[in-house]
Amino acid sequence: MNAALHPTIAQLQNSSLTTVVQQEIERAILAGEYEPGSKLIEATLAEKMGVSRGPVREAFRMLEEAGLVRNEKNRGVFVRDIPIEEAIEIFDLRAAMDELVGRRLAENNTPAQIKELKGLVDSMEKAVKDEDPHTYHLLNLTFHDRLVEMAGNRKLTDIYRKLIKELSLFRRLNLANGWLMPMSASEHRQIVKAIAAGDADAAGRAMFQHVIESKERTIENDLRRHAGPADPAANPSVELVSGATGARKDKDKKKDKEGPSRVKR
Repeated sequence: MNAALHPTIAQLQNSSLTTVVQQEIERAILAGEYEPGSKLIEATLAEKMGVSRGPVREAFRMLEEAGLVRNEKNRGVFVRDIPIEEAIEIFDLRAAMDELVGRRLAENNTPAQIKELKGLVDSMEKAVKDEDPHTYHLLNLTFHDRLVEMAGNRKLTDIYRKLIKELSLFRRLNLANGWLMPMSASEHRQIVKAIAAGDADAAGRAMFQHVIESKERTIENDLRRHAGPADPAANPSVELVSGATGARKDKDKKKDKEGPSRVKR
């Protein structure tokens, strides 16, 4: 007859199982297997993973705290659909964090780190040529995560990863459009170039501006997705996108004539 487990051991085993379940559901959400707004069925997930419903229920609680799901009373658990207003707030916070990361890495990096970053950019450029947004999305996440990790600030890394997980729910829908990828990949190349050159100002500026440009592209693409192919006259949001794009192009031409300048905040 088997002896009953000590309560502490049983609790640790259950906690470990809950963590495994939580990590697997999180992986599936971030990989796009469950789209924003989709319902997560406790019984179905428990059966799929071969566990009881208890660990799944606890995993849902942990995922809600992480900002990846929402629990609606009498309706169930759903993958969060991040509103654009919240996405913009995350982008703005990221811009400040990434500028710090860029400056630190330019001041302190190793040849191995530069080689790794260049390799990631090479892979992203290949994904652009292959018109493979799924691979590009994963490489993009890895690239930025490694930049932050290489900066060596664990607290910043923890905060960054939480924000990125939430933002991924929004960004996945936008990176699915191939027209965004070439611009993003080119900016990544400039970031690595500045870091490798040891230019802290240029690296910080490149990373800050990359996030701001990503934010603007995300807003623009979100408007495109919701506007559809409708006539601009019948859909003001399409006209807004066109105007915003044209204004940025005119601004970029002016910058080229005047030369580079420090990002104003």
